[in-house]
Amino acid sequence: MQKAFEKQILNRMNYLSGHLDGIKKMLRDDKYCIDIILQNTAVIAAIKKLNQMILEKHLNTCVAQAIKSRNKKEQKKKVKELLKIFENRVP
Repeated sequence: MQKAFEKQILNRMNYLSGHLDGIKKMLRDDKYCIDIILQNTAVIAAIKKLNQMILEKHLNTCVAQAIKSRNKKEQKKKVKELLKIFENRVP
């Protein structure tokens, strides 16, 4: 399961990299600004989806293990990590 998830994430990263290269080309080719902004918006949405996938995996593995362990210190650490993500979240 780990390898399948890793492959899925790396495929999404490669897609993002290619998409960013396409936006660079649009800039070099002096394409219409609104079209560039729309492409940037698509990249932002893809990054948000990528983060959602990684967070879901983290919750189902690392956080679940901390809860099952009954280790209060580890549980608090995981809660702080999650809170930090949402404190720094850009709307």
